[in-house]
Amino acid sequence: MKESHFQTLFGNYIRTHKFQKSAVFELKISKSTSLPFNVVKDHQIQALQAVTGEGFYYKITDPPIFGNMQTRFNAPRPFDCMLLKEIKAFIVIVFYHPRKPKQFIFIPISTFLYERDSSHRKSLTEKRALEISSGTIIL
Repeated sequence: MKESHFQTLFGNYIRTHKFQKSAVFELKISKSTSLPFNVVKDHQIQALQAVTGEGFYYKITDPPIFGNMQTRFNAPRPFDCMLLKEIKAFIVIVFYHPRKPKQFIFIPISTFLYERDSSHRKSLTEKRALEISSGTIIL
């Protein structure tokens, strides 16, 4: 399983199920029994924390158009920019096991950071991720 496959599965799930509130997600996949804490980069942590509080502004960049491009049209952008404020933010982890159902583990960013900062380990085990999660989805 590649991260792009995980992205597709997750996106399809989000689009087909009705959520009560807006949220942002940082998706991570682990093909072992743990996920190193440092795979969630500092700029991702800062953005995830910002959306839960004072807000995060993001400008969607326009794709470049070059003279010799094979494609004449790019996918239209839904809008130019956004401000995300006071919404939930999650790290969503899949511990990949071949030929087994995929389990999306939702961990709030504040819980993930607390675990990272208080743990004696350098990684989050699947067992511990399940213990601290705010919920899971199995596909």
